[in-house]
Amino acid sequence: MFSVPMVPRFSASLPAPLRGCLRPTPAMGQTGRVTHESITRAGYQQVPDEAGGRASRAWWDENARDYLDEHGAFLGASDFCWCPEGLREADAHLLGPVESLRGAMILEIGSGAAQCGRWLTAQGARVVSTDVSAGMLLESRRMDTTEGTHVPVLQVDARHLPFAADTFDVVFTAYGAIPFVPDAAAVHAEVARVLRPGGRWVFSVTHPIRWAFPDDPSDRGLTATRSYFDRRPYAEREADGRVTYAEYHRTLGDHVREVVGAGLELVDVVEPEWPDGHDQAWGGWSPVRGRLIPGTAIFSARRPEHEER
Repeated sequence: MFSVPMVPRFSASLPAPLRGCLRPTPAMGQTGRVTHESITRAGYQQVPDEAGGRASRAWWDENARDYLDEHGAFLGASDFCWCPEGLREADAHLLGPVESLRGAMILEIGSGAAQCGRWLTAQGARVVSTDVSAGMLLESRRMDTTEGTHVPVLQVDARHLPFAADTFDVVFTAYGAIPFVPDAAAVHAEVARVLRPGGRWVFSVTHPIRWAFPDDPSDRGLTATRSYFDRRPYAEREADGRVTYAEYHRTLGDHVREVVGAGLELVDVVEPEWPDGHDQAWGGWSPVRGRLIPGTAIFSARRPEHEER
């Protein structure tokens, strides 16, 4: 997601078609590890763009194992879950019919532990999964050892993808990259560059309307308490003012403009409903809220087959 050097131990054994497609990316200095106990200020606040990027990388490095301990059973080790509502790619086919994935070149950004990439590999796709967090990619390696699988992974910045133009048939992310960068338009531009003509770009994010409501799974989370148009990110700081976490809000219109601004065609916006019988809360996502307001938006776009030059 953010500007980081590729880590050699996470870049081995790429699919053969990708070995000649890598290109250099900018490097970003290392950041320190963060702890929950040191947070003294949290809320919607302006933060320097550079500080927000570094903070999110450090946060995911620090919390990768805890995150998977909490949510790993729901996500699965080799499963493709789009959102806390539990929508699976095996049912949704947002990347296309399952049979069309065999042999397809697919890039996952903001992959976490590459659970989605692992599922796609099992369907016969040629996948590379990328994430900013070395901690998350280490968890991917551990899952590969446990599952007896191998998903090629790279530690890269989604705004500076290290691949040649026209490389991939599909690019996707399930809640990765887009919420954690101040300049998501750069992500869309890079996706448009590496996609082949006609290729798909699909990404899921917290539904923008949720930012007007408290992140509370109970009835208290059903009353809007802030402006939907307040685009200040949610951020956490330490006592010395250092930003340790940042997540960015964009309205529905913001997302559409950024996709279209990258030269992509918006095909669909999916708002998964909370399914009957699903009683597992995930942070602010819960049956109480899910039955009344959407929690996730999934945007599906494509690179035009024929582009004006």
